Amino acid sequence: MTVSTFAASSMPPAFPERAAWGTASSLRAWQQQALEAYFSAGGGTGPRDFLAVATPGAGKTTFALRLARELLDRRVVVGVTVVCPTEHLKRQWAEAAGRVGIKIDPEFQNAQGRVGKDFHGIAVTYATVAARPALHRNRTEARKTLVIFDEVHHAGDGLSWGDAVREAFEPATRRLCLSGTPFRTDVNPIPFVQYEEGPDGIRRSRADYTYGYGPALADGVVRPVLFMAYAGEMRWRTRAGEELTATLGEPLTQDQMSQAWRAALDPKGDWIRQVLVAADKRLTELRRAIPDAGGLVIATDHEAARAYAAMLRSVTGQGATVVLSDDPTASKKIKQFAANDDRWMVAVRMVSEGVDIPRLCVGVYATSTSTPLFFAQAIGRFVRARKRGETASVFLPSVPTLMSHAAEMEAERDHVLDKPIREDGLDDDLLAEANRRRDNPDAVGEEFAFETVEASATFDRVLYDGGEFGMQATPGSVEEEEFLGIPGLLEPEQVSALLRKRQADQMRARRKKKTGDPRADGAADRTAAEDLHALRKELNGLVGAWNHRTGQPHGVIHAELRRVCGGPAIAQASAEDIRRRIDKIREWAARRRF
Repeated sequence: MTVSTFAASSMPPAFPERAAWGTASSLRAWQQQALEAYFSAGGGTGPRDFLAVATPGAGKTTFALRLARELLDRRVVVGVTVVCPTEHLKRQWAEAAGRVGIKIDPEFQNAQGRVGKDFHGIAVTYATVAARPALHRNRTEARKTLVIFDEVHHAGDGLSWGDAVREAFEPATRRLCLSGTPFRTDVNPIPFVQYEEGPDGIRRSRADYTYGYGPALADGVVRPVLFMAYAGEMRWRTRAGEELTATLGEPLTQDQMSQAWRAALDPKGDWIRQVLVAADKRLTELRRAIPDAGGLVIATDHEAARAYAAMLRSVTGQGATVVLSDDPTASKKIKQFAANDDRWMVAVRMVSEGVDIPRLCVGVYATSTSTPLFFAQAIGRFVRARKRGETASVFLPSVPTLMSHAAEMEAERDHVLDKPIREDGLDDDLLAEANRRRDNPDAVGEEFAFETVEASATFDRVLYDGGEFGMQATPGSVEEEEFLGIPGLLEPEQVSALLRKRQADQMRARRKKKTGDPRADGAADRTAAEDLHALRKELNGLVGAWNHRTGQPHGVIHAELRRVCGGPAIAQASAEDIRRRIDKIREWAARRRF
């Protein structure tokens, strides 16, 4: 089901300006279509189970509350239970529901047993349900209930959680499953989600309605995201006193990458400070067009979060809001930051999922967590659009895992329940997951204890719409400023055009500086890096043409080329890898022509 750009733009946005969840009187086009899909699937009353997958920032909560209001008004249900991942989200759901006349108790505890008569229902966490599933089953059986599972993939966080959720809500009259990132890295089944076996024998989750990032971007529902990647030189001392050096952004072993990444994020080095300075410059540029634009630094731990906040104070002259997971006032701080116009917030993972701060436009991914699920949820904090033309920028280290996630942002992913069986006994997915864990400095911190000696940043490149732009430059240079100064209000196609122009200007200036000839533009003067950039540009152009011909998102096309031709994501691919993909997409075009 396709949502047209015209249809989306002709409807008032679900979240105008600073409006909180559930306050909009009109639905976006996709939300209306999802409602229609729901009721048409159940013969007018709706199906018992429904899975809606919509990209972060699209407005899943508004859709869910409108559906809940409809079912209550039609007396299909008389009660509502919202199950969500965190305590903060319980209160957020309750506030949003209250604005559409649904009274939800976010303070319900298992010890209470019963819900107050003044409430339509409760909001609880998955952990609360897992603690006493029988209690929630009795509540669900007692009256006709709609259960809303926010970010339903959390119900598969463990077999015990999945079993508890299934036991508690099997009697529910209606179950609505919501997710912005339905894929998981394990094989635990998600309760009440349907799976279908594909031609390869692998079962994958089946959504009843899907609204991905690509269509949402085309409809102006979400912002385009520019990923600002930073490399740099890292030097550290091991426990044995040995000094090691590595360059972030160059091919490294897993151990080297883990330690270099950790050194980059270490507040004792200059890398993170230089990146925070660049991110604040970008925020200043965005605030010219978006006066209340805010920034968020996602930190690995409490100590780092406090250190980053101190750095921001020295850089900006203003304090940053610090949100820690064990802070009882965390929800209050997040709510206050969402409503004011302060520049920066620093948080430890707490705002990685579901938290609604529409004014966030700049992010710094300063955490060692590298799973695709967490990355997608984190980026989802920055994509919520309030008006057409707003852009978002996320600063991150040039780590292969993160570069791959950024390059494939448009790719749609389903929850894969089965793993393919290989005759050689080697499982690529398990190997990749093992490598991903080793990429995480938290996981190797004790094994590879070290002291950061030096860490400096280098602007690497910008990743956008499956392509990459720019060449390495020192922080504070004119070349870096060219990309940090991109206007804050641009349509997606304008972003692409401007990035291409900035890259061309940069390459032309470098050739001129190298040869002293202002007309120099010959292939003989190109460096290996310039050749690689030219190949990437050629591939991105072909992918763009294939997108226009087939309608497939850029990220999906890149993922298929990678699957067929092999090799890493485009951000890490060699010249030979890219040439193979260029030949393959030209082969596709030739076959389709005849």
